[in-house]
Amino acid sequence: MKKVTILIPCYNEEASLPALHDALISLMDSQPNYTWEILFVNDGSRDGTLDILRELHTTDHRFCFVSLSRNFGKECAMLSGFDHAKGDCLVIMDADLQHPPMLISEMLRYWEDGYEDIYAKRKVRGKESLWKKKTARLYYRLLQHTTRLDILPDVGDFRLLDRKCIDVMKNLRESERNTKALFAWIGFKKKEILFEPQDRVAGETKWNLSNLINLAIDGITSFTTLPLRLATIIGLFVSTGAFIYIIAILIKTIFLGESVKGFPTLMVTILFLGGIQFLALGIIGEYLGKIFNESKNRPIYVVSEYEGE
Repeated sequence: MKKVTILIPCYNEEASLPALHDALISLMDSQPNYTWEILFVNDGSRDGTLDILRELHTTDHRFCFVSLSRNFGKECAMLSGFDHAKGDCLVIMDADLQHPPMLISEMLRYWEDGYEDIYAKRKVRGKESLWKKKTARLYYRLLQHTTRLDILPDVGDFRLLDRKCIDVMKNLRESERNTKALFAWIGFKKKEILFEPQDRVAGETKWNLSNLINLAIDGITSFTTLPLRLATIIGLFVSTGAFIYIIAILIKTIFLGESVKGFPTLMVTILFLGGIQFLALGIIGEYLGKIFNESKNRPIYVVSEYEGE
């Protein structure tokens, strides 16, 4: 019998776990032709999440968990799940039941048909503000046009991966991770299914504006050098414009005898060029920061406790 691993990163999800447990039991009972491993990754939760995971494992050894020593972030938590998963395929889903577990049955059917990456695409974005929907659409459009990867809009982490995909993902050890782009980068035979995200059963989202901005910056700088190229192009245009402006001033002064009004022109030029320079330095700094973090070669995560089958 093939084994299916369900990977569920958790951060302060104690309120969602009882309902999630019941839903997963129903799913496993409906699919008796597979053996199951439910692999939770406790990403440094500060509530009672870890205690509940211990209790679930004690009562049913199919419910396993990896507990990280602190909050490393969802991207690193997923990598720890890839490292510990034992299944022939792996399904990634959230703990808040916005990803309906029964959709996994449809994923498994396509997996048996030979697809290796079955991803769930949202029909609608659910109860999100108009601003968030617009910025998300803009972000995905920007990624599509700045990278050579097919970054799929409205596609999150809810997907089934074949063991071949898992083994490749385990070998991608960069610390500055953007898993959504990595899924596109590894390739393999993909299949799309549509779903409507459900409301959270309990608790509140852990994603705030700062997290989303950081995710957007990481996604752009991790898979394209276009910002560096844009800084070069802007610098070239500004330098060319400044040279033409200097020639025009010389012509007016030498041949037309026109006096040069210096202070306003000087201040505007200095401020404009200073802004361009700071922008370019900021872009370079983002890439240097990534190089700095990667060069440390630290472990991407630290496990404090693991309970498997």
